[in-house]
Amino acid sequence: MNNKSKITEQSSLYTSIDKMSIKTIIANMNNEDLKVAICVKKVLPKLTPLINYAILAIKKGGRIFYMGAGTSGRLGVLDASEIPPTFGVHDCFIGIIAGGDFALRNAVENAEDDKNQGWKDLKKFNIHKNDLVIGLSASGSTPYVEGVLEKCQSKKIKTACIVCNKNSVIAKYSDYKIEVIVGPEFVSGSTRLKSGTAEKLILNMISTAVMIGLGRVENNQMVYMQIKNKKLFERGIKMLQKRLNITESKAIKYLKEYKSVKKSIEAHFN
Repeated sequence: MNNKSKITEQSSLYTSIDKMSIKTIIANMNNEDLKVAICVKKVLPKLTPLINYAILAIKKGGRIFYMGAGTSGRLGVLDASEIPPTFGVHDCFIGIIAGGDFALRNAVENAEDDKNQGWKDLKKFNIHKNDLVIGLSASGSTPYVEGVLEKCQSKKIKTACIVCNKNSVIAKYSDYKIEVIVGPEFVSGSTRLKSGTAEKLILNMISTAVMIGLGRVENNQMVYMQIKNKKLFERGIKMLQKRLNITESKAIKYLKEYKSVKKSIEAHFN
């Protein structure tokens, strides 16, 4: 697929944006953003089997790896890093970005162009057949991602992709293909905009639905969250008061002793 055929590389639907007022710029950007959720809705039927497999993979001792470069890589690392504090589990989701952690804040020239580096990065985690590797690439042609998915398939490791172009090379090496076509960007080719938003929405769905499927949410509450600050401590107090019908002082005592909403609930009933 050449750049001319990539929807993500097509010219913006808007001309002379450099002459627009700020009011017009943000109104037009908002109009484009409104399209994203509709585009994501179209891929939900393909997202469901991917999530079901991810739940099964973790139950078998596997992990979910997000791999990408640039904006896509950063979004993967962001989503994975939120799992431990939100759901109280570690190493179920792992985000890997081309260029390593330095690339989270800095552009690393040519990091995404090395087709072999992704597999080298993945091997550091002792990758095995129960794992699932999800490649993130708006273009669908990032060599770093392409190479690792191709290698994984040759090793019988399940793969998936989240891309924003049809019939991409990365989709070719994916067992689960999530192709969310959001159309040209407001600034031509700037995939940190709509494409990035679409990727973020889908990553939210994958990790949240997987954690719910694994029982890490009860009713609608994060009972396994790590209580690391005052805000979360206060949230935990309210959760315990409502769940157990106890006083605030009793809830505070539980949390100070057990450091966990879930453990506090278990202690109350034992």
